[in-house]
Amino acid sequence: MFENGMMSEVLVAFWESIYMTVISSLVSYGIGLPLGLVLVATDKDGIKPMPLFNQILGIIINILRSVPFLILAVALMPFTKAVVGTVIGTKATIVALIVASSPFVARMVESSIKEVDKGVVEAAQSMGASPFEIMTKVLLPEAKPSLLVGSSIAMTTILGYSAMAGFMGGGGLGGIAINYGYYRSQTDIMWIMVVLLIIIVQILQEIGMQISKRTDRRL
Repeated sequence: MFENGMMSEVLVAFWESIYMTVISSLVSYGIGLPLGLVLVATDKDGIKPMPLFNQILGIIINILRSVPFLILAVALMPFTKAVVGTVIGTKATIVALIVASSPFVARMVESSIKEVDKGVVEAAQSMGASPFEIMTKVLLPEAKPSLLVGSSIAMTTILGYSAMAGFMGGGGLGGIAINYGYYRSQTDIMWIMVVLLIIIVQILQEIGMQISKRTDRRL
């Protein structure tokens, strides 16, 4: 573990995992947050009911969510190659992570938004608020604590996906675990990577929970 520059490789892999997780999470929320809002708004009981559109969008999201990450990443290789010019490494992994995580984030957002008291929405409607104003000034602020908890769950899920990408040359801690722990049977390195991943997950979850508690106006 401490020979032949192994520590420097682990340090690089650690930051690769953080980089992939953060960038993929940000972009996934940039896509998934609006999708989640649209799912809620166009629901049959939403502020802008569009049942057919809602059903089609829901089916597309469910299909993408149903495909296992590794299979999806392989299927996306031509698209990934076209976008970033390669099918291995952190850049290629980020493309697959975004496609895999955005539908998951959309459903997480939808679930959080639906927890908002309908009375608050009805009050906003009675004051003449538009659907866009209701979504941005009522639903999002009211659902903020739940959204923050969901974001920490989403980030840990994305981190797990990034570790799986090690099988495809995705880099990060998963790549170290696969290349050294599995292919070279160096189980000590593999378990160290597992411990590092667990530590990162715990830190992400704790940060999300603490921020959620501090922003929850109901407490």
